[in-house]
Amino acid sequence: MTASANEQLVVTSFKESIYTITLNRPAKRNAVSDRLLIALDKAFDATPEDTRVIILAGEGDHFCAGLDLAEHQHRDPFGVMKHSQWWHRIFHRIQFGGIPVVAALHGAVIGGGLELASATHVRVAEPSTIFQLPEGRHGIFVGGGASVRVAKIIGPGRMAEMMLTGRIYNAEDGYRLGLAHYLVEKGEGLNKAWELAKRISENAPMSNWAMSTAIARIDNMASDDGFYTESLTAALTQTSPEVAERIGGFLKRKGKGPQT
Repeated sequence: MTASANEQLVVTSFKESIYTITLNRPAKRNAVSDRLLIALDKAFDATPEDTRVIILAGEGDHFCAGLDLAEHQHRDPFGVMKHSQWWHRIFHRIQFGGIPVVAALHGAVIGGGLELASATHVRVAEPSTIFQLPEGRHGIFVGGGASVRVAKIIGPGRMAEMMLTGRIYNAEDGYRLGLAHYLVEKGEGLNKAWELAKRISENAPMSNWAMSTAIARIDNMASDDGFYTESLTAALTQTSPEVAERIGGFLKRKGKGPQT
């Protein structure tokens, strides 16, 4: 295994085609500063070429406690908009980069931390996980994509209530609502994320690319456009040489000959 660090704010490692990116500000509960976002962006830039799956985790007791208010800067409206769009670009590359991302969640998944988690494709939560959008308490609004990604997961009405009241969802609530896909025992988040990443890595890379990039886009389309895009995506994936090899191997294991 090889490892490197971006100013100690993000640590990366690579093993068996799985690239792990770990937020590394435990003393700050991995709160998001501009420097942390820059380090995260650089970590994704440095993704090894033969990476099949990415694991995103947080060092210490928390995944990510959201925006680091201690480093909050006053900006004019145009500056706030550009800063928000910068967050969008980084989280967009996580969701649509073509490599499945598995998040190992524990402790605080709050504000910008929830926005970051919602950009990943598979989310594993330990019992300590809490989900919150506390922006209303600070007199601000989400700016990292929650009004799209989180609202699609739990519904716009529930998200509005979550922001208005500062409501906290525990790990079981988050699992029930879809904020997490798996709920595991204490200390088992990374192990489960690794297990899932290994399983995902065994899929055909083009199939993983299609599933991690096309489904969310199709969800944004009118039905007719979605059906058309689905057919195009199927045409790309199902005609690759690897598919014929995989299906042939499956039929051989099942004792069946090619179907005519």
